[in-house]
Amino acid sequence: MDTANQPLERWRDILEKILQYYADIPYRYGDVITYVIVSRDRNHFMLVHEGWENHRRVHGCIVHVEIRNEKIWIHYDGIEDGITNELVAAGVPKDRIVLAFHPPQVREHTGYAIA
Repeated sequence: MDTANQPLERWRDILEKILQYYADIPYRYGDVITYVIVSRDRNHFMLVHEGWENHRRVHGCIVHVEIRNEKIWIHYDGIEDGITNELVAAGVPKDRIVLAFHPPQVREHTGYAIA
């Protein structure tokens, strides 16, 4: 394997593992399935709920992460405690994680990458 791609492949594996953990947690109410959606060629990773709770349609993105320009961009994170700490615990450096759900002027104060 090309050593330049090792962090990319490792990050892909880490993201899939973290999201799959959350997908495996049963939805509390209704007939709802949680999917992990991965587009490796585009480097997008999503966690999505889909189904029915009582008579209400449930469909939505819980997490959306992208690997862009050698950084992990967290566009949306609806997990209660977020996945950021899990990424750091798995060995992803903080300067390689962009909290993209914050405006650029706020990111500089987060301790993570700005862009």
